[in-house]
Amino acid sequence: MTARAFIIAAPRSGSGKTTVTLGVAAALHARGVRVRAVKSGPDYIDPAFHAAATGEPGLNLDSFAMPPVLIDALAAQAGAQADIVLIEASMGLFDGIEGEAGRSGAAADLAARLGLPVVLVLDISGQSQSAAAVVRGFATHDPRVRIAGVILNQVASERHRAQASAAIAGLGIQILGSLPRDGAVRLPERHLGLVQAGEHPALAAQLAALAERAEKHIDLDALLALGAPLPASGPAPVALVPPGQRIALAQDVAFSFAYEHVVAGWRRAGAEILPFSPLANEAPDADADICWLPGGYPELHGETLAHASRFLDGLREFAQTRPVHGECGGFMVLGQSIEDAEGRVHPMLGLLGHATSFAKRRLNLGYRQAVTLHASPLGPAGTRLRGHEFHYASVTQAGDDAPLVELSDGQGKGMGPSGRRRGLVSGTFFHVIATDGHASGAEP
Repeated sequence: MTARAFIIAAPRSGSGKTTVTLGVAAALHARGVRVRAVKSGPDYIDPAFHAAATGEPGLNLDSFAMPPVLIDALAAQAGAQADIVLIEASMGLFDGIEGEAGRSGAAADLAARLGLPVVLVLDISGQSQSAAAVVRGFATHDPRVRIAGVILNQVASERHRAQASAAIAGLGIQILGSLPRDGAVRLPERHLGLVQAGEHPALAAQLAALAERAEKHIDLDALLALGAPLPASGPAPVALVPPGQRIALAQDVAFSFAYEHVVAGWRRAGAEILPFSPLANEAPDADADICWLPGGYPELHGETLAHASRFLDGLREFAQTRPVHGECGGFMVLGQSIEDAEGRVHPMLGLLGHATSFAKRRLNLGYRQAVTLHASPLGPAGTRLRGHEFHYASVTQAGDDAPLVELSDGQGKGMGPSGRRRGLVSGTFFHVIATDGHASGAEP
């Protein structure tokens, strides 16, 4: 029997969705409830916190980048071995891109497609009864999306709570909790979002504090009761065809941005994943057929990577006979050098001709569509892909390698040739989420 599920959303970023999600997930997990937490959208960092709070792998569901059949299957799969599935929205509930109906990337798409109720986290600092107007707007904005409850955040006093609660209760929407302004738990941040869960200096203690706060200020029983059953679905398609039978996957705090659904899909299709740590000066397994360098924060570890001779020499040797692919941070490490935020230049693998800099920051953010121009670990020439780009690196040396893909933004506006390839080595700044259209292949 599949789990019940609901979505935790907000009118905007910074409302407290993540801390509420983590508190609820950790509190339910401590009660012995089997919890699976999911992130709506392409975010890499929050799912690692979800995993720490629940003891289960994090997961992304993305209505823009994933074909609907993949969303259905992954959601059903998440619920197959859980009692409750919590889906945390990105930004505001309805925030996405214009384009194909139901494929905007907004959490509202998931609520409509999967028939799930939404719990709105509402930061009421600077307002009281006016909060009801915000809730009314969200409740009536899209008839396919049901606002089932509200959690008030940043409550200044009992009087403040009572005024906002009475106004919202008049809409027939239940108040599920109110979190006081005092005692709020804040998680440390850096340029791409929260400091990664694996680097957090006191994560267990902070999760325990968030769980205690949720138990005290949120009606967890009422929250569980409003969950709706996830629709049944068939086997999960493979989001991206495995690039090899034995895949050497870089895995540490410098290379941590690998999507769970992609790697799990490779495993279901029969591939073996062989993790290694460049920061620990490990080379890819000599028996692997392909090496994959995910994104992450290599710019924070430039000196360590530049002196990791076993990793550098081992990967250079590997690339002479077998494919190597890098995404975002991994792509940067494949280049000539990375300049860190302090202006120090660290030599990298030199397998591609570009060089990048964080001293000359430039935000690159958004959904991407791509068509491969040449066979690579992303697939044969002509493979259509959807993904996401989010980085601050600027290219200071373009190099003369051939482009890997023809790139467009999320709305199909051409961005020109992108990525690089040389021999068996390839890379892109964007992270692949799924093959476009219907996902390729199905699990056995």
